[in-house]
Amino acid sequence: MPPLRFSDWDLPPSIQTAIDSQGWENPTEIQRDAVPPARSGEDIIGQARTGSGKTAAFGIPIIERVEAKGSPQAIVLCPTRELATQVCEELKWLQGDLGLSILPVYGGTDLEKQAAKLDNGVDIIVGTPGRVIDMTKRGHLDLAAISILCLDEADRMLDMGFWPDISWIVGNMPERSQTLLFSATFPQEIIDATEEFLTNPVTVMSEDLEVEVPEIDQKWIRIGRANKLWAVGRILSHMDDDDQCLIFCNTKRMVELLDERLSKHRFECSTLHGDMSQNKREKVMNGYRDASVRVLVATDVAARGLDVDGVTIVINYDLPDNPEDYVHRIGRTGRMGRSGTAWSFVGREDLLQLDRIRSTWSLTIYQVEAPELPESVKRDPIRARMDWSESSDPFGMVRISISAGSSIIRSTLQLSDWIIENAKVKELAIGEIQISDDNTFVDIHSESAQRVLEIIERREFEGQRLEANLAIR
Repeated sequence: MPPLRFSDWDLPPSIQTAIDSQGWENPTEIQRDAVPPARSGEDIIGQARTGSGKTAAFGIPIIERVEAKGSPQAIVLCPTRELATQVCEELKWLQGDLGLSILPVYGGTDLEKQAAKLDNGVDIIVGTPGRVIDMTKRGHLDLAAISILCLDEADRMLDMGFWPDISWIVGNMPERSQTLLFSATFPQEIIDATEEFLTNPVTVMSEDLEVEVPEIDQKWIRIGRANKLWAVGRILSHMDDDDQCLIFCNTKRMVELLDERLSKHRFECSTLHGDMSQNKREKVMNGYRDASVRVLVATDVAARGLDVDGVTIVINYDLPDNPEDYVHRIGRTGRMGRSGTAWSFVGREDLLQLDRIRSTWSLTIYQVEAPELPESVKRDPIRARMDWSESSDPFGMVRISISAGSSIIRSTLQLSDWIIENAKVKELAIGEIQISDDNTFVDIHSESAQRVLEIIERREFEGQRLEANLAIR
């Protein structure tokens, strides 16, 4: 039997023309299974990964049922403003010449301007939960009149803490006659919600739920927070004129801090995070797309909403909390046949998360050292630091090796008293001391380790000059 074509569905001419203009001929799996029942008005539970064509899977039925009359009839809820913008743009071209008013509604933009557009009349709203609630409470949006609700990336909204907001929105939509819910995964909270939100839903389970992992070099460096900036400097020093780098941090505070530190060391970069105004965000993204911005430091808002073909380097300054976010992050590089490299910084506390990421997607991520400096660069742009915290055990103790044995250090009490007196540290800062014939190991709390190391190097012990180094356990 020949494969199904969009033209087999007898879609409205405006939608079919729009689809033809994109060169689409055959629906994807999620589109094939979700569009027909959704067009007939049934509730849908759709499980599909990002990039599977789910926007058209819910967009086609929604556009087909909405009329251009200037009053809200459908609302699509998204977890981030980037995804809301992306969905809105796709719905706009997907409608062809129907003339529907489709408006993105999210925070970070001028509230009054957005309110004015709502007051002027809108047919479809694509928004984030918080701003939708805000506009409803201010009287610019009447949820009670909306009949179609779509939740896009429901699991992502759950992770971001939006579920109470979604419950509030659903509770204020008494005329809702159709609900479409799409998610890549289904935690128990979402499964429970489907029983409350949906009525006899058709479940569409895409067989291809594997997130596509880009074929790029994936590397990880065992490194503590104290030296992450040094490693970034090493990686950036290898950038050529046609390279672009995307650095991911888990918080906007870390984004701002890293930007400040890189600027101090004369690395030019821009930032992207959730608290920036939309105008500023768009300016940054446009600069990154046209390559006038070559290094971008961002939170995960950039992982799903930023498509730039020229990215060659991704740095996970912080490992993501969600294994799927790792794939979305590294997927920003290696596009259009270009080579790409993803670096991940992994401290002791990140090792379990690294294992989780690798096992979730069956990834091969190679452990490597930070790259050597290029031959043309004579010294590190950012100096490395002694990272005692990364070298410490779970109790915060690090081990120091001293080049003296039992012939010089006669007892543990003798060495302990000498350290307390000369380094001015508390007795509790000194742990186990092991004296052998040739050397001695002493455990020192990480907060005092640098001080003790310097004192041992600078002062004589029983008339002897000693050498001391960090010991590998």
